[in-house]
Amino acid sequence: MAEKEILFLEPVLKENVWGGRRLVEEFGYQAEGSAVGECWGISAHPHGDCVVSRGRFKGQHLSALYREHRELFGNLKSPQFPLLVKIIDAKEKLSIQVHPDDAYAAEHENGSLGKTECWYIMDCPENASLVIGHHAKNREELADLIHSDRYEDLIRHVPVKKGDFIQINPGTVHAITGGFLILETQQSSDITYRVYDYGRLVDGKPRPIHVEQSIQVIRVPDDCEQAVTHAQNLPDNQMNLLEACEYYKVWKLNVSGECILPWEYPFLLLSVLSGEGTIDGHSVSKGTHLILPAEYGIIKLQGRMELILSTAVK
Repeated sequence: MAEKEILFLEPVLKENVWGGRRLVEEFGYQAEGSAVGECWGISAHPHGDCVVSRGRFKGQHLSALYREHRELFGNLKSPQFPLLVKIIDAKEKLSIQVHPDDAYAAEHENGSLGKTECWYIMDCPENASLVIGHHAKNREELADLIHSDRYEDLIRHVPVKKGDFIQINPGTVHAITGGFLILETQQSSDITYRVYDYGRLVDGKPRPIHVEQSIQVIRVPDDCEQAVTHAQNLPDNQMNLLEACEYYKVWKLNVSGECILPWEYPFLLLSVLSGEGTIDGHSVSKGTHLILPAEYGIIKLQGRMELILSTAVK
């Protein structure tokens, strides 16, 4: 049936001061500049609204499709498309930052969603670490460490490796360090409060720092010691659940040969991390992003490839 066709999307590429060229050179995305930090592969956000690249809805933005054809997305009640999937190429380290929850963002950021997110590490250096969490025992100590620029006393460095998965809840101090390639699944929000940016200049000026907002939204004491899940060596040809929270479910899928999956989702977002193959006869390869709409039915995948899949939670 026509309404069950796969929605292939044209990604939106973003330049960032910390970005590199891997998204262009390794994935074949089209972008100018030497600091391409993000590929918004599945997004209906106003700052990067993907366009359907083929089929009945070719040329339509995902936001319009969600607004006008909610039946394709299981008739979700959310007034805006709820998720955003991106690939991050962090050639240099990102700022130390924190995201607000829905309630704080709605009140202070013009009704925006908050930002719960998760990371799948596609690549990173040997003996790498990420900033996840902090050491402050109470909000007074947190404020003192931030106001006195004692960031190394504040932040927690967590060792990680390729294939690890990290859930980042609102209020979690975090930062991606240099050399990481990450697939991020998140709420459809672009609200970030920078705690510290290492004194970097963009066009000769420092980027805005959000000290007071950060102090208000950072969770104290920290509670993310168990944020990292080791997702290496998962079984092939099955959906391996990585995270199930109030906003999304995320799976890792390693296809080897032929894989048949049942259907039980309001819709399903798929991003191919590596390899190539077919999905119900449609060719896909590293860097392909697509949506399987509501009531799509049994899925047949063939080839050898790694994918991250996600869906919204009603």
